[in-house]
Amino acid sequence: MIILISFATFVFTLLGGLFALRLKDKLHLILGFSAGAVIAVAFFDLIPEALELGETFFENGTILAITALGFLSYLVLDRLVFIHAHAHDEGDENGHKAHTHRGILGAGSLCIHSFLDGVAIGLAFQVSTAVGAIVAVAVLTHDFSDGVNTVNLILKNKGEGRHAFRWLIADAVAPVLGAVSTLFFAVPEQGLSIILALFAGFFLYIGASDLIPESHHAHPKFLTTALTIAGAGVLYVAIHFAGV
Repeated sequence: MIILISFATFVFTLLGGLFALRLKDKLHLILGFSAGAVIAVAFFDLIPEALELGETFFENGTILAITALGFLSYLVLDRLVFIHAHAHDEGDENGHKAHTHRGILGAGSLCIHSFLDGVAIGLAFQVSTAVGAIVAVAVLTHDFSDGVNTVNLILKNKGEGRHAFRWLIADAVAPVLGAVSTLFFAVPEQGLSIILALFAGFFLYIGASDLIPESHHAHPKFLTTALTIAGAGVLYVAIHFAGV
């Protein structure tokens, strides 16, 4: 199952990049839905599961504090390490002065980011098949946007289309490697509760600070907002029927 889903992450990342190359005008609708889905997974799946797994080891407040730590840690990584460039930076004055190496650095950081997405899937399957499947759905929607961002980073920074495509392939392979790596180690129950809480913080940051602004920028339309709510609703229903 992990191998199949890791292959799906490859496909979704690749589709995101190809979408960015060809159908950019409709991108905000996909990102809007993805934002709702990612946030819903954090609230309706990861946090409750982390609380349940950790109830015999930690106070509820400790688990929630770890979630907040995950959110803030990802913020620091995003701002200081990943140098995450978003699609809406396209109109920034500094964008015209950017150099190719900035695009390479940004695309490389996204590959690391995608590797961690794959690790999240593998560790979620160590909790249960249902949790793994729900997390996989969230990661798939997020990987689509990662493919978009990888292509945009290269193209905005004076890179060529074939250069962007090579980085897109690298970003698509990264979550596969991350998911497969979890087949070689196991995490104890109390460790899984901490990891799920951390990933909940990561997903909240990704949805609220990355996907929502990207979907809304230059397209502040009712339909985009409606799709964000729909994304959250669809994942809530999926989680409910999965019995998580």
